[in-house]
Amino acid sequence: MGGPGLAVRNRRARIASAALFLTNGALFANLLPRLPEIKADLGLSNSAFGLAVAAFSAGALLTGVTAAALVRRYRSSVVAVAGSVLIAVFTIAAGLAPTGPTLAAALFCAGAADSVTDVAQNVHGLRVQRAYGRFIINSLHAVWSSGAVLGGLIGAGAIYLGIPRVAQLSGSALLFSAVCLVAYRYLLPGPDHDHIETPAGERATAPAGRSVHLALAALVAIAIAGAAVEDAGSSWATLYLRDSLSAPAALAAFGYVALVGFQFIGRLVGDRLTDRWGPCTVARAGGVIVAAGMAGALAFPSIPGTIAGFAAAGFGSATLVPGAMHAADELPGLRPGTGLTVLTWLMRVGFLGSPILVGALADAVSLRVGLLTVPVAGLAAVLLARALSPPRRSIRS
Repeated sequence: MGGPGLAVRNRRARIASAALFLTNGALFANLLPRLPEIKADLGLSNSAFGLAVAAFSAGALLTGVTAAALVRRYRSSVVAVAGSVLIAVFTIAAGLAPTGPTLAAALFCAGAADSVTDVAQNVHGLRVQRAYGRFIINSLHAVWSSGAVLGGLIGAGAIYLGIPRVAQLSGSALLFSAVCLVAYRYLLPGPDHDHIETPAGERATAPAGRSVHLALAALVAIAIAGAAVEDAGSSWATLYLRDSLSAPAALAAFGYVALVGFQFIGRLVGDRLTDRWGPCTVARAGGVIVAAGMAGALAFPSIPGTIAGFAAAGFGSATLVPGAMHAADELPGLRPGTGLTVLTWLMRVGFLGSPILVGALADAVSLRVGLLTVPVAGLAAVLLARALSPPRRSIRS
């Protein structure tokens, strides 16, 4: 229905949506290899550094509740592109911060922009998925992971080549902002919920019951577990490899690159694995891989083993966040988009609490002990995986 023209439009919209996910993954990731350098330049303790990094999630929590209203008012395409440009600006500000408080302020603003952008790009991605009539959300998150790998490599390469932070971050900001602006013209036009149908007697008449709220809470916990794994890679992997294991600065960046790289691989195969084995089985297996891989790396610390442990954590956690987002968006008794918005906002609790907890444990005991949060998150995913298969509506509109 709609002919070849509609198919071309949908394909272009999918590519444009992927460009947004790529940009979102790359923009902030190209700052991450520079964080140990920034921490040292500013003379921050582990706790102070953890608080500064947590400001990103604090900003995200503050603005996350506004995402749905902004998307309804301006459309997901507009919000996603504008938010991406703001992330680029505040990433430069973080790289140039002269003090700990200004670093925290810049990260707070970057997190505020990222939270709204995250919801908007997922709303648009799920809209494109409905137009396709089949699952593509894992592939979009795979593109996000590839963007994060790209960003991490840009940062590591800039360190190796001795490129100043301001030049690296400014160049990346200009490049990826241009990608978003070009992609905008190919995103789906019009309001975001035109194509959502309410199955007879389901969303129109059935309010969300206690079981739906419990399922949503479990899905939020799964997403927080996935967020905690991602935060361990983004906030602490480089620092742990450099300071605790004495890895060279450029090599230390590969802890994070390994996590997001294998997360990318996991998301590429995620749809096929889920189709064959179901979301619960895939999440349980992934949780076991996260727990076993990172626990082994922490029990027997070495540079290659730690990089492999972060790789295992990335692969195992690959489908947790997109799977929880998709399941939340399809919970019966909730208005379209409500489950996704609530989950995305509350997931930021994981990004807020994780660096504070790991930083406190690192100062009290050691960073090696602080990173035990990763295998704990894997075990949580194993225990809660059943929530990924609640009753839900079809992805077809």
